[in-house]
Amino acid sequence: MKITVVVVGLLIVLAVLAAWYGQRWIRMRRGGGVSVALRWRPDAARSSWHLGLGRYEGDEFVWYRVWSLRTGPDRVFQRESMQIADRRDPSGTEAYAVPEGSTVLRCESETQEAIEIAMGPGALTGFLSWLESAPPGRRLPRAS
Repeated sequence: MKITVVVVGLLIVLAVLAAWYGQRWIRMRRGGGVSVALRWRPDAARSSWHLGLGRYEGDEFVWYRVWSLRTGPDRVFQRESMQIADRRDPSGTEAYAVPEGSTVLRCESETQEAIEIAMGPGALTGFLSWLESAPPGRRLPRAS
């Protein structure tokens, strides 16, 4: 009898988590966005790629991790402080961890830690356009 109660309780908890996660995913997709892989602290030995959905919200690029229980974005990047420090193709096994046909950009900021962001050709064009469409008076990000 006790085992049945525990199993039913676990099933209810799993059902609630699945429903919540499903709603989160639907809300993220409904608002539009691009598939993006992100890696923070790229110089660290055990830094790994995380798949997510990126969205432009005015002067912010917000990123939602695919496998996350957060209600809001997991990372928020400000256009005014973000600069491209390097651009490269994925190397080795990275090609399996990032969207197909991706280019990897190393982005640095005076206010946030360095990140690497990987996105496909269409998303890359949109990202670079968003960065370059900053208000007058702001210096353009360096493109290598």
